[in-house]
Amino acid sequence: MMTNFTNRISNFFINYFTLTPDLVPQEEAEQSIRDGVSFRGTNILILIVAILIASLGLNTNSTAVIIGAMLISPLMGPIIGLGLGVGVQDYELIKRCIRNLVMAAGFSVLASTIYFLISPVNEGHSELLARTSPTIYDVLIGFFGGGAGIIGLGSKNKGNVIPGVAIATALMPPLCTAGYGIATWQLNYFFGAFYLFLINSIYIAFATFIGVKLFKYKPAGTSNTERSRRVKKIVYTIALLTMLPSIWLTYRMLQDNQFVMNANSFVSEECDFPATQVLSKEAYTSNGQRYIRIALMGKVLPADSLNEALSSRLGFYHLAGTKLIIVQGDAVNTGSAMTSSASDIYQLAQSTITRQQAEIDSLRATIKQHEDSRAVALKISPELKVLFPKVEDIALTDPVFATVEDCRLDTVNVALVSFSSRMNAAQTDKFRQYLQARLGIPHISIVEVNPAVISNIKKR
Repeated sequence: MMTNFTNRISNFFINYFTLTPDLVPQEEAEQSIRDGVSFRGTNILILIVAILIASLGLNTNSTAVIIGAMLISPLMGPIIGLGLGVGVQDYELIKRCIRNLVMAAGFSVLASTIYFLISPVNEGHSELLARTSPTIYDVLIGFFGGGAGIIGLGSKNKGNVIPGVAIATALMPPLCTAGYGIATWQLNYFFGAFYLFLINSIYIAFATFIGVKLFKYKPAGTSNTERSRRVKKIVYTIALLTMLPSIWLTYRMLQDNQFVMNANSFVSEECDFPATQVLSKEAYTSNGQRYIRIALMGKVLPADSLNEALSSRLGFYHLAGTKLIIVQGDAVNTGSAMTSSASDIYQLAQSTITRQQAEIDSLRATIKQHEDSRAVALKISPELKVLFPKVEDIALTDPVFATVEDCRLDTVNVALVSFSSRMNAAQTDKFRQYLQARLGIPHISIVEVNPAVISNIKKR
């Protein structure tokens, strides 16, 4: 009974996934592929026009125009032909496909370079930037796209497979971006985009090669076993070497994505303040250092304490070593995020907060200055007992004098001192020099106060 059930399952999959009834003869499929390999006359002109259309789409950041250029482009022909040539061991076809593909890529990059040299817009948009960081996902897209392509070409019902593959694998935009990189002398664009083109081309051809083997196409002419084995080794080696950098780039991309997710969780959970809201947040990496930039709106918080408190929590979100940049009251950068009236209210509130904060800081400075004066008087009292025993009381101050005649203000350093017995001129001068050196001030006036007056003041 178990055997019958297994046979039924096996027959079910065979009936649904068998390809033999739907495949066209090998000769017909080969002829269809070989016809698209050539790049002469109208084909090369269509390619150049398609490149210019794709360049316009990338320049204007228009996805629809880019898709149209992909459908027009005849680039798929030599790539699929290359896979067929390896699969059926037609080495002349392989050479012709490689030669035509190199020529097509060269003309494409040249045309896009000329376009971007004369284009008045030289800013990289999202559609351009997306073509400069290939990952393992691009390898898979190229491979499965190539698989769909060879299945479509080898079957009776082709449908819209080839146009779909042309859009999915996106051969044209990387070549345009490579030309943009040359035109603007941004070689990171050129190398990233050209690497993406190589990934797509190699894995479309690789999938075609595997499809040819699965369809059991017969080799062309006399088969040279040794040469065939050597070509297969080269094919597998190139496919593997092409994949390796994309694996590393994928790892970096996943790390960056995880960093952004952790940063968002950190800001959402830790930056919850009663009178202050998070206006914007940004997590990015620069020169190997990771940063989180947070813009706050509302009540201004103590910057040092806030930074220290938040930095101590980074480790709990796997963000150790990340630097925090906290911006408060930056109306210039946040104005675009609000309506003009809301922006005016915000700026007024921020101006009031800034003014009040300045007043508070000024008052704190004044209080600290008075506290420092008291602390210094207490600090030097033990020294005075030893060095100047005639000093009984001392008060240090820096009053502001206003000249009555011209209302000119002048701050002076004054020491109010009462002595048990009067000092002579030499002792007074020595006492003044001591105070100036000890307090670190260039000049101080010593005012002698009658001990009886100080005694009366103390009683009050």
